[in-house]
Amino acid sequence: MKDILKELERRRAQARMGGGERRIEAQHGKGKLTARERLDVLLDPGSFEEWDMFVEHRAVDFGMAEQRVAGDGVVTGHGRIDGRPVMVFSQDFTVFGGSLSETHAQKICKVMDQAVQLGVPVIGLNDSGGARIQEGVESLAGYAEVFLRNAVASGVVPQISMIMGPCAGGAVYSPAMTDFIFMVKDSSYMFVTGPDVVKTVTHETVTHEELGGAITHTTKSGVADLAFENDVEALLDLRRFLSFLPLNNREAPPERPTEDPADREEPSLDTLVPPSATRPYDMKELILKVVDEGDFFELQPSYAGNIVIGFARMNGKTVGIVANQPMVLAGCLDIDSAIKGARFVRFCDCFNIPIVTFVDVPGFLPGTAQEYNGIIKHGAKLLFAYAQATVPKVTVITRKAYGGAYDVMSSKHLRGDVNYAWPSAEIAVMGPKGAVEIIFRADAGDPEKIEERTEEYRRLFANPFVAASRGFIDDVIMPHGTRRRICQALGLLEKKKLEDPWRKHDNLPL
Repeated sequence: MKDILKELERRRAQARMGGGERRIEAQHGKGKLTARERLDVLLDPGSFEEWDMFVEHRAVDFGMAEQRVAGDGVVTGHGRIDGRPVMVFSQDFTVFGGSLSETHAQKICKVMDQAVQLGVPVIGLNDSGGARIQEGVESLAGYAEVFLRNAVASGVVPQISMIMGPCAGGAVYSPAMTDFIFMVKDSSYMFVTGPDVVKTVTHETVTHEELGGAITHTTKSGVADLAFENDVEALLDLRRFLSFLPLNNREAPPERPTEDPADREEPSLDTLVPPSATRPYDMKELILKVVDEGDFFELQPSYAGNIVIGFARMNGKTVGIVANQPMVLAGCLDIDSAIKGARFVRFCDCFNIPIVTFVDVPGFLPGTAQEYNGIIKHGAKLLFAYAQATVPKVTVITRKAYGGAYDVMSSKHLRGDVNYAWPSAEIAVMGPKGAVEIIFRADAGDPEKIEERTEEYRRLFANPFVAASRGFIDDVIMPHGTRRRICQALGLLEKKKLEDPWRKHDNLPL
């Protein structure tokens, strides 16, 4: 028996070494942790239980029969984060460059299947050179099996991808179907075709970082949600991020005790909106001042900055925040911001997370670039997401809410549950000057008359009371009491039930 136990320990030790000391040192030399070191940082100490440690590939061509490494380039299993269960896989770049084989894919599929059956999140730490070329179509079949499970798990359990190295070719489509993608600066990248292929086909010279690095995907493409400085920062922030999410679509979001009173007033909000309608202000200041303890986990902060999204807590309970940002494009909605907001709203609705919306939107961004690239259909995505969402929805209009953008931003007409406005709110078809120039086109040559008419329009519509008189606004509230009113509304809506007619699935305007 002792010999068997010794053999077991020898095999375990060998498996834990992955591709060997030399490759581990090379991984460290790039400033990267190994697959198992990453799991040690991510998971609660001592909670990781590894599965399929001794699995090996079955390939025999191209000398692969003599190159077998236990684990086959991916560490899989389950563990806990803040005491809550998760399923995990962590690709090991020290073994065949983390490339995906048939058995590598089977290991990932096993934990994904288990995640759906148990109702727990699945977290993937991606660090892979792509499909294992020596296995050909079997490797491609493995990717397709993973893709299928991403689709099946969507909206059932949270799926999070942390890109911590290369992720290229077909490999990118698995993270693309997960709910959130995080990256590490200078050491991770994602692209469908690499720089060499790009140069051959389009004659463009581009580096890996420029083509698909963390900065590219968090500022230009919007593919990734956040970029971190290094592996450790990324994994620790991932732990914090997960604390906002429920385990699955049948659970309520987690609660965290707070000493921040639900009825706390914030007098500084009374002067947040400037006297001039053309002056911007920082909507993030409002968010930080009304959420619990100023704790706001913002997503995609460097992409489509005219809309702000992220998670926070109100009275200890998770909420999703969506807010127009007057500091960027005056808060106008455009293609990128509509897609960014719609994706987030749909995630919140999938996982029972109430949505709090702060509105200061002068309309949709005009221009041929927006129209030619489909602002009509892309803007409809945000509208569709809000209309379809059945979770509690609380809306606060702080200043402008003009035109169709007023409707889109969680208005009462899209089944908004509780809709408030500050006294500074302006709810109208468009701004006073533009409206007057259309209504009183005959007076266009008389600046004094136009100014007089503009003041009249402003007096009539540059306030929330017309909308309130129609019941489209539930109350006009004092800015300093915003936190208290939102917390009260969320408490009221806690047991909300709303069901749509049966259908196989909706047809989102993609």
